[in-house]
Amino acid sequence: MDRAAFIHVLQAAAAVVDEELVVVGSQAVLAHIEQPPEEMVRSMEVDLYPRRDPDRAIEIDRNLGDGSRFHETHGYYAHGVGPETITAPVGWEGRLVRFEVPPIRARDGTAVAYCLSLDDLMLAKLAAGRPHDLEFVEAAIRVTLVDVDGLRRGVDLMPGRARGDVHARLEGIAAKLTRSE
Repeated sequence: MDRAAFIHVLQAAAAVVDEELVVVGSQAVLAHIEQPPEEMVRSMEVDLYPRRDPDRAIEIDRNLGDGSRFHETHGYYAHGVGPETITAPVGWEGRLVRFEVPPIRARDGTAVAYCLSLDDLMLAKLAAGRPHDLEFVEAAIRVTLVDVDGLRRGVDLMPGRARGDVHARLEGIAAKLTRSE
């Protein structure tokens, strides 16, 4: 997915629910950088939910989700989720980054999405721990979007059940990157 597709999904989702959005998936990186490394933009979906009423995420899925006409037409889609979808550091909602895009229709207001901060996004990916999540974090560290020391400080904010796994995965990536230098 590129930034233009990301913006298009946000515009369409905002038009469906007529409210601000929260982006919690990997493509939140596109709110921070226009052209991330390829490993960071492989996903064709934007995980998001309506900010004031997360239960309305089902409307986004119905209209813009996997297999929808929107998906078939554009090759990317919105995945309506909820705030419980991610395992992120305590206080992540207070660190969301506001991202505004022009409306999809002239009569609509500006579409607003609140996206995970880069550190919170990386820690959530480390918590998920799938191979593509770890590649995502490794790429972000390699191109200095985030730094290992900053992520180490964030590990202490992770929920207790995830803290050990996140720490171990981060240290594994850090060791791998050190060996490749």
